[in-house]
Amino acid sequence: MRVLRAAMIALAGLAAAVPLTATAQEAVAADPLFRSPILTIDPDALFSQSLFGQRISAQLQAETDALAAENRRIEADLTAEERSLTERRPTMAPEAFRAEAEAFDTKVQGIRSAQDAKERDLQRTLTEGRDAFLEIVRPILGTLMQERGSVLILDRRSVFLGLGVIDITDEAIAAVDAAVGDGSDQTP
Repeated sequence: MRVLRAAMIALAGLAAAVPLTATAQEAVAADPLFRSPILTIDPDALFSQSLFGQRISAQLQAETDALAAENRRIEADLTAEERSLTERRPTMAPEAFRAEAEAFDTKVQGIRSAQDAKERDLQRTLTEGRDAFLEIVRPILGTLMQERGSVLILDRRSVFLGLGVIDITDEAIAAVDAAVGDGSDQTP
């Protein structure tokens, strides 16, 4: 870890000491396989812009929409049931009303708990999909890293200053799409 930190500090110092002119940056950017020991990637864009990530997001959106429709239907049913109970209250014995109101409240709490669990399952599905995606793309990113003569790929958001040419997000998306497509045959 100390060696990596020292290398990063040395590279940062070198970059600060020898700023690239616009012409030099263009020349570096023109080399499609610019070699750098450190590359960056935007993991969110890699996921969301790849066919694999788009498939998972579309499936999750469809499930979210279905859950929202189910919630609206349940809400309408519960509202009607509550209205009925409220309208019948004047004609009911207090004990009977209290028993029905408590049963209704218990029912609502159970439904709320079940629907919350479904929502948590959707979030877990997204997390599992992202994790599966990262496992599948790791070797692809490793190949890109080797092709560039690199030893490290950092999350672009953690880089304070760097040349855009070390960002391989678009290249990685193309490589992932070519290698695994939408990933439908690779995930459970």
